[in-house]
Amino acid sequence: MIGGIIMILVAVWVYQSAVKANVSNVLMWIGISVVAFFVVQTLLVQLNVSILESIRGGEADAGYERDLTSIGDRKNQGGFQGISGYLLSVFFELMPPFAGFLAVALIRTKLILKEKISVTNLFSGLKELFQSIKQSFTTAEK
Repeated sequence: MIGGIIMILVAVWVYQSAVKANVSNVLMWIGISVVAFFVVQTLLVQLNVSILESIRGGEADAGYERDLTSIGDRKNQGGFQGISGYLLSVFFELMPPFAGFLAVALIRTKLILKEKISVTNLFSGLKELFQSIKQSFTTAEK
């Protein structure tokens, strides 16, 4: 869900940047960016599943469904309980979309805008993106 929302924002961001840079084939660059985002996100989700399975012990079928009544049972926690489990879950949830965003930012900076890679160049245009979204919700007053 989070990745889908970020993907839509990234597509609008690339569209605005491509129009502003006056490049040809704007839709092609949007497609390339969305595919790059999706591929990076999918690969990292698969990597996350492998990492999480190795953390919980790697047992394929043995007790895969966690019993909700055994929350207090120390031997059945599998590394996902407590604050460390919560932070691990948040990290593995947000890492794939953020990595996809960075991949698109590199493509946008180097290939679309043809600028050198720097932090300011990678994230330029985000303020304008959110301002245009905000303006789209305001009604036109006559």
